[in-house]
Amino acid sequence: MNEVLMRIENAKAYYKLEKVSVRAVDGVSFEIFEDEVIGVVGESGCGKTTLSNLISMNILKPLTLVEGKVFMKIDGKFEEISSMSREEVKKKLWGKEITIVPQSAMNALMPTIRMAKYVEHLAQSHELNGKELLQKAEKRFEEVGLNPLWLKRYPFELSGGMRQRAVIAIATILNPKLLIADEPTSALDVVNQKVFLKVLMQLKRMGVVRSIIFITHDIATVRQIADRIIVMYAGKIVEISTMEKILQRPLHPYTKGLFNSVLTPEPEVRRRGISVIPGTPPNLINPPSGCRFHPRCPHVMEVCKEREPELREVEEGSKVACFLYSEERT
Repeated sequence: MNEVLMRIENAKAYYKLEKVSVRAVDGVSFEIFEDEVIGVVGESGCGKTTLSNLISMNILKPLTLVEGKVFMKIDGKFEEISSMSREEVKKKLWGKEITIVPQSAMNALMPTIRMAKYVEHLAQSHELNGKELLQKAEKRFEEVGLNPLWLKRYPFELSGGMRQRAVIAIATILNPKLLIADEPTSALDVVNQKVFLKVLMQLKRMGVVRSIIFITHDIATVRQIADRIIVMYAGKIVEISTMEKILQRPLHPYTKGLFNSVLTPEPEVRRRGISVIPGTPPNLINPPSGCRFHPRCPHVMEVCKEREPELREVEEGSKVACFLYSEERT
């Protein structure tokens, strides 16, 4: 196994509203290794985007880190990045150690600002030579299949797929160790999805980025590139496994339901057809007691309603939070 790049310990990130808190990420712990692609999947509202904000330390009110720590290896040693001020995060992490391709990335560029201006802003924020950075940007544009002359143009002059690649080119100019892609292909057609995934994996093979967090609701897409997968439900991680193992034998009932609701190429899936998970995700202001999936689970037991299952390793490389794999069934 490769070395650990980032470690998240019992992190709780809530949206603190006037009288209530939305428990968007509620006690998650996991590691990100160097040279891997992790897919993060789950229904809308399960906390995937909040998790990306937590990992990138893009925490702005009302989002608050109420508990837990986030560590990242910087210059060979681990630093607690969750204790850094926003100014420290901007200067030390963003662009250099961590970069993010946000949701609707093709609309992330302001239409009235030429793309070269973003490179200038990056140079200023990190006190770098603007001309040298622009030369790097031109090279990166070529690497993602764009003409360097497009740096002098406005974003609206590019197609949606080209804007997506422009965003990833600008975001990776400084060769950050970790790239977080949050639903990057949701607004793209199938052809441009394939182009984007090809560009993403090419940058990883070239060593431009070391590790990738790919957040999506599209299992069919993430299975093409992920080494491991994290399944989230109602602010919790319910399963972590290698892509190969989870495709062969998903463990958590929610994971099984999620995978059974997607039509994939396997013959057995075609024979079986698709099914849906009954019910709806819970309100994260007042989530259910015990296991948060128990109101929708076909295997619910009394213990599930009363106690919260721990995320524990049940076989090598696979962790699951479910009493079906625990001795504590009663």
